[in-house]
Amino acid sequence: MRKLYWFQNDLRLQDNPGLHAQMDAGGLLLVYLLPVNRPWCNTTGMGPQRERFLRESLQALQVALAELGQNLLVLEGSPELVIPDLVREYRIDAVATSLTPGYYERKTLNLLRARLEVPLQVHGGNTLFDREDLPFALEDMPRHFTPFKQAVESLESGEPLPVPGSLPRPPAVRFHRVPPAAAQPHTALPVRGGSENARRRLRQFVFEERTVLVYKQTRNCLDGLDGSTTLSPWLANGGISAREVAQAVREFEVTHSANESTYWLLFELLWREFFHWRALRDDVSLFRMRPSGGQKRLHSCTFEPRSFARWCSGSTDYPLVNGLMRQLVATGWMSNRGRQIAASCLINELRLDWRYGAAFFEKHLLDYDVASNYGNWQYIAGVGADPRGGRHFNLDKQAQEYDPRGIFVEKWQGRQPRQPEFVTDAADWPILDE
Repeated sequence: MRKLYWFQNDLRLQDNPGLHAQMDAGGLLLVYLLPVNRPWCNTTGMGPQRERFLRESLQALQVALAELGQNLLVLEGSPELVIPDLVREYRIDAVATSLTPGYYERKTLNLLRARLEVPLQVHGGNTLFDREDLPFALEDMPRHFTPFKQAVESLESGEPLPVPGSLPRPPAVRFHRVPPAAAQPHTALPVRGGSENARRRLRQFVFEERTVLVYKQTRNCLDGLDGSTTLSPWLANGGISAREVAQAVREFEVTHSANESTYWLLFELLWREFFHWRALRDDVSLFRMRPSGGQKRLHSCTFEPRSFARWCSGSTDYPLVNGLMRQLVATGWMSNRGRQIAASCLINELRLDWRYGAAFFEKHLLDYDVASNYGNWQYIAGVGADPRGGRHFNLDKQAQEYDPRGIFVEKWQGRQPRQPEFVTDAADWPILDE
């Protein structure tokens, strides 16, 4: 039986249940389809750093597969159009992939299944727990994080699967190498894509430097390598699995030490898990503008292009926000604390539709995934999982606490000339920012 495996956000050989399930194939075609650019909230495509990291990850996967006598066919186009053509051309008997949450992702799978004349099997995604292990049906999943955590934190996440010793051979396909991206890693965050780089960073953070022991105290640092694990880019595209990270932390706790910081890293993995399952549960509601559950409070759904452009370019009247936005565009990275600050500014100070900010993050973040990105933006906007109905950060207080000497703001040129409160159109009518 000839099989086709469609890689999505699982760009690794180790701990890849979907790939392992293809070991009995008589021939195996491995495929990756570059994301289709679709306009959304005044943005389109990927920023240079995100594209660079993805291409590096694909190149690394090709190298790893070559050691097992395999290769990766990287194409452009919509899955529901490209994959059926490949099935017919190479006489494929079955197609498989791994689960990726998201409304458009679900629609794509449904369209693909309808157009295929062979079975389509969808395996579990990059999660700590399998769907059947959850102590509740997906439609009954808790709306908020705390009851979710209480329900799942005692579950065993299982042992990560090893790298396969061999793989079925590919059909006679004309493969090509993934061309490099134009961008290079920024010196402020010199991380490269690829599973081996992910595992090296995990070893460094947990076992070599033992930074995991102070993670709870350093995780809010605004620069990427000052306290964060920076594992999220590889978690997002599947260069490493959540189970691998959890296993490393638990091993460290047994062989070295356990404290509040080691627990906090596992705690953050549970947040990631929560957003994954909520995205599957919420589907298109992940992009909603108002709270569910009968709440009636309205939220801003405006788009004022001048204010949005200033936020995107780091030219607002808030130096810390400016520094964070400039850091994001240059490096593809922003700390979790920085994301909360920048999101609060767009939603509360600039009073813009939160989805425009989420779309801009989607374009640039190395670690973009639909569940965590849109789930966190919903949380700040008060239309998602926050029981308090949203967060409004005092920007002056945040600057005093996380950049008291202004080093971060100075580094990223956050102090920009103040903008006028309004501009005028061609007929001299005032156009207010308010």
